[in-house]
Amino acid sequence: MAQRLALRQLLSLAPRALPPQAPAARHSRAFSASANCKSTFNVQDGSDFQDRVVNNPKPVVVDFHAQWCGPCKILGPRLEKMVAKQEGKVLMAKVDIDDHTDLAIEYEVSAVPTVLAMKNGDVVDKFVGIKDEDQLEAFLKKLIGA
Repeated sequence: MAQRLALRQLLSLAPRALPPQAPAARHSRAFSASANCKSTFNVQDGSDFQDRVVNNPKPVVVDFHAQWCGPCKILGPRLEKMVAKQEGKVLMAKVDIDDHTDLAIEYEVSAVPTVLAMKNGDVVDKFVGIKDEDQLEAFLKKLIGA
């Protein structure tokens, strides 16, 4: 009953005039990318993964994650920060397993977060779960050979 009353009151409200909007800009907006953005990217599809990860001459860390995954929300930014510290020696690809189930199956991802280290198209290392910054740094140093 209370829900119906609230709905009636909401529907009975007179529509309010929207504030005038500025005309569309005729010039393109400037966009700047930080070092973090340059070294991290979201995978769009299978061919994008092939081009930007498998065929990449640089080592790539692949973060398989999901929007609903709590640990992924902790690991993702931590890993991005550590990759950015490597100053372009390694890249990071982010793969949402709900959007790219085929890639998750192909790389045998059974839990998230799963992080793969890829070099010359081959998986050379892997971990599942959260790692602290020291462990991530060691993982990246091993990948880049430093």
